[in-house]
Amino acid sequence: MFKKIILALLVALPMSAAAQKFGTVDINSIIETMPEVADLQRQITEATQKYEAEFQKLVEEVNKLYTEYQQIAEDPATPQTIKDRRIQEITDRQQKVEQFRTTATQDLQRQQEQLMAPIQARMNDAIKAVGQEGGYTFIFPNEPSLILYQGVDVVDVTPAVKTKLGIQ
Repeated sequence: MFKKIILALLVALPMSAAAQKFGTVDINSIIETMPEVADLQRQITEATQKYEAEFQKLVEEVNKLYTEYQQIAEDPATPQTIKDRRIQEITDRQQKVEQFRTTATQDLQRQQEQLMAPIQARMNDAIKAVGQEGGYTFIFPNEPSLILYQGVDVVDVTPAVKTKLGIQ
Protein backbone atom coordinates (compact mmCIF):
# COMPACT_ATOMS: atom_id res chain seq x y z
CA MET A 1 0.00 0.00 0.00
CA PHE A 2 2.75 2.43 0.98
CA LYS A 3 4.65 1.64 -2.24
CA LYS A 4 1.56 2.42 -4.31
CA ILE A 5 1.21 5.87 -2.66
CA ILE A 6 4.89 6.67 -3.28
CA LEU A 7 4.59 5.48 -6.89
CA ALA A 8 1.48 7.65 -7.40
CA LEU A 9 3.30 10.70 -5.97
CA LEU A 10 6.33 10.09 -8.17
CA VAL A 11 4.13 9.89 -11.25
CA ALA A 12 2.00 12.93 -10.30
CA LEU A 13 4.83 15.21 -9.20
CA PRO A 14 6.43 15.72 -12.63
CA MET A 15 2.99 16.31 -14.16
CA SER A 16 2.13 18.99 -11.62
CA ALA A 17 5.52 20.67 -12.10
CA ALA A 18 5.02 20.69 -15.85
CA ALA A 19 1.65 22.38 -15.42
CA GLN A 20 3.21 25.33 -13.62
CA LYS A 21 3.57 28.61 -15.47
CA PHE A 22 6.32 31.10 -14.68
CA GLY A 23 6.73 34.72 -15.66
CA THR A 24 9.19 37.56 -15.25
CA VAL A 25 8.59 41.28 -15.03
CA ASP A 26 10.94 44.23 -15.56
CA ILE A 27 10.00 46.35 -12.55
CA ASN A 28 12.38 49.19 -13.41
CA SER A 29 10.97 49.74 -16.89
CA ILE A 30 7.46 49.78 -15.46
CA ILE A 31 8.31 52.28 -12.74
CA GLU A 32 10.16 54.53 -15.21
CA THR A 33 7.10 54.76 -17.45
CA MET A 34 4.52 55.36 -14.72
CA PRO A 35 3.32 58.99 -14.86
CA GLU A 36 3.24 59.24 -11.05
CA VAL A 37 7.02 58.81 -10.95
CA ALA A 38 7.59 62.10 -12.79
CA ASP A 39 5.53 63.90 -10.15
CA LEU A 40 7.45 62.11 -7.39
CA GLN A 41 10.77 63.16 -8.92
CA ARG A 42 9.57 66.76 -9.23
CA GLN A 43 8.53 66.86 -5.57
CA ILE A 44 11.81 65.34 -4.41
CA THR A 45 13.79 67.76 -6.59
CA GLU A 46 11.93 70.74 -5.14
CA ALA A 47 12.49 69.54 -1.57
CA THR A 48 16.17 68.89 -2.32
CA GLN A 49 16.61 72.40 -3.69
CA LYS A 50 15.03 73.90 -0.57
CA TYR A 51 17.32 71.88 1.66
CA GLU A 52 20.36 72.81 -0.44
CA ALA A 53 19.49 76.51 -0.21
CA GLU A 54 19.17 76.29 3.56
CA PHE A 55 22.40 74.31 3.76
CA GLN A 56 24.19 77.02 1.75
CA LYS A 57 22.96 79.68 4.19
CA LEU A 58 24.30 77.68 7.12
CA VAL A 59 27.67 77.18 5.42
CA GLU A 60 27.88 80.90 4.66
CA GLU A 61 27.23 81.66 8.33
CA VAL A 62 30.08 79.35 9.36
CA ASN A 63 32.37 80.94 6.79
CA LYS A 64 31.46 84.41 8.07
CA LEU A 65 32.21 83.37 11.65
CA TYR A 66 35.53 81.89 10.55
CA THR A 67 36.47 85.08 8.66
CA GLU A 68 35.66 87.15 11.73
CA TYR A 69 37.73 84.81 13.87
CA GLN A 70 40.72 85.12 11.55
CA GLN A 71 40.65 88.90 12.04
CA ILE A 72 40.78 88.67 15.82
CA ALA A 73 43.10 85.65 15.91
CA GLU A 74 46.01 87.73 14.67
CA ASP A 75 45.27 90.62 17.04
CA PRO A 76 47.49 90.29 20.14
CA ALA A 77 45.20 92.66 22.05
CA THR A 78 42.25 90.23 21.85
CA PRO A 79 42.08 88.07 24.98
CA GLN A 80 42.46 84.31 24.54
CA THR A 81 39.06 83.67 26.15
CA ILE A 82 37.34 85.63 23.36
CA LYS A 83 39.30 83.68 20.75
CA ASP A 84 38.37 80.40 22.45
CA ARG A 85 34.71 81.41 22.60
CA ARG A 86 34.74 82.21 18.87
CA ILE A 87 36.38 78.86 18.07
CA GLN A 88 33.74 77.10 20.15
CA GLU A 89 31.01 79.04 18.34
CA ILE A 90 32.42 77.98 14.97
CA THR A 91 32.66 74.36 16.11
CA ASP A 92 29.08 74.40 17.40
CA ARG A 93 27.84 75.91 14.15
CA GLN A 94 29.70 73.29 12.09
CA GLN A 95 28.10 70.54 14.15
CA LYS A 96 24.67 72.08 13.52
CA VAL A 97 25.41 72.18 9.79
CA GLU A 98 26.34 68.47 9.82
CA GLN A 99 23.26 67.65 11.88
CA PHE A 100 21.11 69.57 9.40
CA ARG A 101 22.68 67.66 6.50
CA THR A 102 21.95 64.32 8.19
CA THR A 103 18.39 65.30 9.06
CA ALA A 104 17.74 66.62 5.55
CA THR A 105 19.04 63.42 3.97
CA GLN A 106 16.87 61.29 6.23
CA ASP A 107 13.84 63.47 5.56
CA LEU A 108 14.32 63.25 1.79
CA GLN A 109 14.61 59.46 2.01
CA ARG A 110 11.46 59.29 4.13
CA GLN A 111 9.58 61.54 1.68
CA GLN A 112 10.68 59.41 -1.25
CA GLU A 113 9.58 56.21 0.50
CA GLN A 114 6.20 57.72 1.36
CA LEU A 115 5.65 58.98 -2.18
CA MET A 116 6.86 55.70 -3.71
CA ALA A 117 4.67 53.42 -1.54
CA PRO A 118 1.38 53.97 -3.45
CA ILE A 119 3.21 53.68 -6.78
CA GLN A 120 4.72 50.34 -5.76
CA ALA A 121 1.37 49.15 -4.39
CA ARG A 122 -0.36 50.01 -7.69
CA MET A 123 2.33 48.18 -9.67
CA ASN A 124 2.18 45.15 -7.34
CA ASP A 125 -1.61 45.02 -7.73
CA ALA A 126 -1.22 45.04 -11.52
CA ILE A 127 1.38 42.26 -11.38
CA LYS A 128 -0.92 40.16 -9.16
CA ALA A 129 -3.85 40.75 -11.52
CA VAL A 130 -1.78 39.71 -14.55
CA GLY A 131 -0.59 36.65 -12.63
CA GLN A 132 -4.11 35.61 -11.71
CA GLU A 133 -5.55 36.30 -15.17
CA GLY A 134 -2.70 34.48 -16.90
CA GLY A 135 -2.68 31.53 -14.52
CA TYR A 136 0.93 32.06 -13.49
CA THR A 137 2.34 30.10 -10.56
CA PHE A 138 5.14 32.63 -10.00
CA ILE A 139 6.16 35.98 -11.45
CA PHE A 140 9.73 36.92 -10.65
CA PRO A 141 11.51 40.26 -11.04
CA ASN A 142 13.63 40.19 -14.20
CA GLU A 143 16.89 41.15 -12.50
CA PRO A 144 19.87 39.82 -14.47
CA SER A 145 22.02 39.75 -11.34
CA LEU A 146 19.48 37.52 -9.55
CA ILE A 147 18.61 35.07 -12.32
CA LEU A 148 21.05 32.22 -12.64
CA TYR A 149 19.13 30.43 -15.37
CA GLN A 150 15.93 31.12 -17.26
CA GLY A 151 14.30 28.48 -19.41
CA VAL A 152 12.46 29.11 -22.64
CA ASP A 153 9.05 28.50 -21.04
CA VAL A 154 9.28 31.62 -18.86
CA VAL A 155 7.11 34.47 -20.13
CA ASP A 156 7.98 38.17 -19.79
CA VAL A 157 4.75 39.70 -18.48
CA THR A 158 6.07 43.29 -18.44
CA PRO A 159 3.94 44.37 -21.45
CA ALA A 160 0.81 42.89 -19.85
CA VAL A 161 1.49 44.69 -16.57
CA LYS A 162 2.06 47.98 -18.43
CA THR A 163 -1.22 47.49 -20.26
CA LYS A 164 -2.98 46.74 -16.96
CA LEU A 165 -1.57 50.04 -15.61
CA GLY A 166 -2.57 51.92 -18.75
CA ILE A 167 0.98 52.86 -19.74
CA GLN A 168 3.08 52.12 -22.79
